[in-house]
Amino acid sequence: MKVIILAGGFGTRISEETHFKPKPMIEIGGKPILWHIMQIYSRNGFNDFIICLGYKSHVIKEYFANYFLYNSDLTFDFQKKNKCIIHQHSAEPWKITLVETGLKTLTGGRIKRVQKYVGNEPFMLTYGDGVGDVNIKELVNFHISHGKLATVTATQPQGRFGVLSLNSEQKVEKFQEKIQGDSGWINAGFFVLQPEIFNYLNNEDQTVFEKEPLEDLARDGQLMAFKHTGFWHPMDTLRDKNYLEEIWASGNCPWQIGDKT
Repeated sequence: MKVIILAGGFGTRISEETHFKPKPMIEIGGKPILWHIMQIYSRNGFNDFIICLGYKSHVIKEYFANYFLYNSDLTFDFQKKNKCIIHQHSAEPWKITLVETGLKTLTGGRIKRVQKYVGNEPFMLTYGDGVGDVNIKELVNFHISHGKLATVTATQPQGRFGVLSLNSEQKVEKFQEKIQGDSGWINAGFFVLQPEIFNYLNNEDQTVFEKEPLEDLARDGQLMAFKHTGFWHPMDTLRDKNYLEEIWASGNCPWQIGDKT
């Protein structure tokens, strides 16, 4: 099953980083968040990726063009016609299709533009700026079990602000910091979709997937929610980036396993 990752937006809310690179290339622990997202799928056995490019797409292309070399031990022998010898390499078994989906194309338009690479088969979809310990295999099994066209992962994020309980005299009677789920269930990405959802996307680049397409799928009874109660966090702001960096540096990172070098 192929995995589409939306990686073409401008990332204006984290402009401190995106002035020089696209948002999915912002690093957590020395690796782009895009890499972290791909690892979530890869460790569940899904290694065929379609990445929708837009803003500063060349940065992502250059990263993967040199990925094999970045993860290899090399000898450059300039005495023998610039010969390059690869001694050892460590790279994931990924197949990556990088697609130019337009600079200003919106989410629905980007998905529509990669239809020919998906084919007539179910596929997964997520955003290039959020990580979580989502059980991808359970997500896929849930999608298969209900037989509808679309499944979205739903989560209750940790609240960003402390909650105050005040009496009539404005005295704080209770303070509770960052209540889990205080904003209800939200769209966390990590979709599983049938190819019929392309019928819900028109050919205009300005189609927002989260507007009419998902609204119409819900209206038609074709949208189900996979409830995820574990860790999930987006990287919308510099504060989010710093928070994810702290988690990664702690050595107890919920969205990754294995070597972090």
